[in-house]
Amino acid sequence: MEVTQLDPYILKGSIKVIDRFFSVPVDYAKPDGPHIRIFVRNLIPLGEANAESDLPYLLHRAGGPGFGVDLSFSVDLGNALHKKKYQTLWLDPRGTGLSTPITADIFQAKQMDDEAIAEYFKHFRADNIVRDCETIRHFLLDGKKNPEARKWTIFGQSFGGFCAATYLSFHSDGLKEVFVTGGIPPMVDSPDAVYEALVLKVEERNKVYYAKYPQDVRNVRRILDFLENSNVVTPNGGNLTVSRWLQLGIGFGFHGGIDRVHQLVFQAITDLDTFGKLSYGLLDSVQRTQSFDTNPIYAVLHEPIYCQGQMSSWSAHRIIQKNDKFVWGKVKLMSDDVPIYFVGEMIFPDMFEDYHHLRPLRGAAELLAQDEDWPMLYDKEALKKNQVKVNAATYVDFGLVQQTASVIGNVEQFITNQSFHNGLRKHTESILTVLFDLSKREHD
Repeated sequence: MEVTQLDPYILKGSIKVIDRFFSVPVDYAKPDGPHIRIFVRNLIPLGEANAESDLPYLLHRAGGPGFGVDLSFSVDLGNALHKKKYQTLWLDPRGTGLSTPITADIFQAKQMDDEAIAEYFKHFRADNIVRDCETIRHFLLDGKKNPEARKWTIFGQSFGGFCAATYLSFHSDGLKEVFVTGGIPPMVDSPDAVYEALVLKVEERNKVYYAKYPQDVRNVRRILDFLENSNVVTPNGGNLTVSRWLQLGIGFGFHGGIDRVHQLVFQAITDLDTFGKLSYGLLDSVQRTQSFDTNPIYAVLHEPIYCQGQMSSWSAHRIIQKNDKFVWGKVKLMSDDVPIYFVGEMIFPDMFEDYHHLRPLRGAAELLAQDEDWPMLYDKEALKKNQVKVNAATYVDFGLVQQTASVIGNVEQFITNQSFHNGLRKHTESILTVLFDLSKREHD
């Protein structure tokens, strides 16, 4: 295996940084086939004797799918984790960040057709992310004499928690301990149950939004009426449509998200009153709020990350159409005091037309939506027998999470309805304190 290690440097606060690139196969079943690079940043708190060799590793896996590490947040969270006597590793999962990226222009440069692109995407789910992690762990720790020292601790936020469950299913012998925030995965074979539960949560958040900003019932309807009857183009050439505007509701799942959406609505209404159109500043703000153009894995694999032997078949689109509150074509025919509901973290077929950089991936996305050849991501029997300590902060759908938690052995949870999906970023110290208290396994 080829490993490239860059010259180390020191950050303020006496943190040594070692950046490495690991060469791994795209398809582990074909080790001699094409390879990609995986980027990992190692943060080492100095001041400890022989810190590099003595401090155990904690590998952080961020959310997604399709997002790399926020390197600025890694320092803040890293400092908190370093106080727990770890050196930390920050992984850009395959296809993201500084790892070999997935972008539409790369596929076009290679003249790959839809079938080839779809096949390539299939190697970027949790199973191969975990295999990449194991490759890195073996490189860093196989030289340790003590077998326990060859294990590491992992920390999964959101989709990182999904990867942790896959890790526990197939490679638990490499794990010392697991921490999860907002990321115990539902044990499903397709995403339908996930979106059926999500729609109920999104309804609740829409009610909170319109109760807080009742003027936005008519304001949002006015904006959608304008978008439906206009050709509005975003700065990078995408389309700002009714569907895309309603996708701003993804922010309802984050601390401060309702207020941020209201500010965009307020700005849009001000633009319409002043100019009779939406300003460049507003269009730029919407574009920067939505990350699908720059994170195509997030769009293309968002539903397939749940699939095990079943197709997703545009699950969110099918399920949302059953609820008239989310369907503009029906709400617009009702009186103007009836709110149209924003959608949540969901993927729709028309996104591959509305987002400029997703357009070349439309054919591949359609093929993947109708594909049922997805390998298993979890081994329930192995999870039942799990002995690795799992410490979880739970603030996502309670029912689905508890079904999974009942399957995985040795799980302790901190359960709260006072945090949203970015709770770790918002309440870093308090959530870490609770998680590490859970790790002690001390009970009243």
